[in-house]
Formats: sequence, C-alpha cells, structure tokens
Amino acid sequence: MSAYRKQVVTAGAVVLGVAGLITLLSASYTLDETEQAVVLEFGKPVGEPITEAGLHFKAPFIQEVVVFDKRWLVWDGDPNQVPTRGREFISVDTTARWRISDALQFLKSVHNESGAQSRLDDVIDSVVRDKISSTDLVEIVRLASWDVTKADLARAIVKTGGKDHQLTQKVEIGRDKLTRSILEEARKSMPQYGIELVDVRIKRLNYVPSVQKQVFERMISERERIAEQFRSEGDGEASRIRGETARTLAEIRSEAKRKGEVIRGEADAEATRIYNAAYGEDASFYEFWRTMQSYRKTLNGAVLLLGPDSDYFRYLRSPRGGAADKDG
Repeated sequence: MSAYRKQVVTAGAVVLGVAGLITLLSASYTLDETEQAVVLEFGKPVGEPITEAGLHFKAPFIQEVVVFDKRWLVWDGDPNQVPTRGREFISVDTTARWRISDALQFLKSVHNESGAQSRLDDVIDSVVRDKISSTDLVEIVRLASWDVTKADLARAIVKTGGKDHQLTQKVEIGRDKLTRSILEEARKSMPQYGIELVDVRIKRLNYVPSVQKQVFERMISERERIAEQFRSEGDGEASRIRGETARTLAEIRSEAKRKGEVIRGEADAEATRIYNAAYGEDASFYEFWRTMQSYRKTLNGAVLLLGPDSDYFRYLRSPRGGAADKDG
C-alpha cells in the first residue's frame, strides 16, 4: 500500500472516530440527584419524564433534553394591600415553598420556572386576597392556640391605656388555620401545572402607608393622653406631698413656738424670782442698782424736763438717795 493510500485511510479513521465520539456524546446525558428531565424530539415531548440520576441515552441530533430541578423551590410574592373584613387596609407579604411534581405537565403548561413563578403569583395572591378580606384583623394576627394570661392582659392595659378588647376577644380561626386554608385552596389548581405546593406562610403584616399615618397619630394621641394622666397623677401626688409638708412644718413651728413661750415664761418667772430674792436681800441696794441702770438709758443724750427737787434725781443729790440725810 502506497504512502498516499495509508494517509487517506488514517484520515478516514480519524474522521470516523471523531464522528462516532460526537454521536456518542450527542446520544448520552447525565442527571444528578437534584435533577429531572424531559426528552424532546423535534420540539415535542417523547416518553415519560426521567427522574433517576445517572447516565441516560437519547437519539442523537434529533432529540434534546430539558432539565428541571427536583428540589423544593421558594416563591416570594410582592406585598399586597388587602382590606380585612373590618375594612382595615393592611399590607400582606406572603411566601411559599413548591416543587415540580410532574415535569412533563410542567413543561406543557408553564414551560419553565419563570412561568411557574408568574402562575404562582396569580393563584396564591388571589387566594390570599380572598381569605384576608373575609377574616377579621385579630384572627389574622393572633394564633388560636395562644392562651392569654393575666400578665399579657396587664401589659396590654398599660400599653393601650385600658383598652384590651383585642386580647379578650375570642379567636376562632387564628393565623395557623388561616394559612392552612390558603394552602389547601391554592393546592387545588396546582396539579394542572405539574406543581406541588407544600407550604404557604404570611411573612409580614403591616398597615398600608395611608393608614399607618392615622394609626401613628392615634398611637401618639393615646400616648399623650396616658402621659397627661401620669402628669395629672404626679401633680396630685406633688400637691399631697406639699400639703403634708406644709402641715408638718406648721405643726413643728407651732410646737416650737409653744415650747419657746413655755421657756420664756419659765425664764421670766425665774428672773422675777431672782429679782425678788435680790430685792429681799438688800432692797436699798436693789433700788440703787435699778436707778443707775435707768440713768444710763435716759441720761445718755436724752432731754428731760424735771424739777431739781424731783425724786428721780435723789441719788444724784446724795449717794444714799436722801434717806440718810433726812435721818441725820
């Protein structure tokens, strides 16, 4: 065999080998534990969905494989403004978990996960709106299994200024039963899309912005009313304390004045007794001493219109007051 023919045979073998490899790769595919697949032939599904992990084969070139997730997937809806049965407008934020239960039906109805998310938006949002609008706000917020204690009531009375009617109101449905009813209602339409809905939960509840302002104003007004009540009670207590203080002070002053009068009376009595004793000891000396004190007070720059023979000046005329002179 010539060298040229050898080269042609070698090239042909290489081409056949490459073509066979390409054909083999095109005819095989693998799935892991989290995946499932549907085989399409000229764009149309062929056979049942493949759900087992491992190596699989298909017709090369004319068939293609569409792979879907087998795991639980998360759906998060946009917050919706919904009126309750009592006409309180609230914002409801809902979430759910779902999975592709029938890949073939899923492909035919919604095509992909993006289409499924859009369909879940329509179904779940509609059910949530219907259920919320037919339920009282207290049923949406509270759990039916919550046993309200006296401590809960006491805290609510303090926070609401004595209004605890929402805690004392009996809850028939509650948040748990409400979410279960939403799940059961939404599940009814899921099989036609090849979807299994496992759970629906309300993530967040809040008043809509237009109502929040009114609620906040009402809360501020209620807080101001409670603060005014506290201030009024404080003023009353302060007045009581000031009154008791004034009464106690008046009693102390009255008692001090009484004791002062008693002490002054006793002192005056003691002074009088001493004066009497001193006068009785030497009456003439006592008279002389008292007259000298009087001179000190009256003759210190004072003007007196008295006659020279006035008895007031007897000690000035004689050291013994004129008594001895008269005797002598």
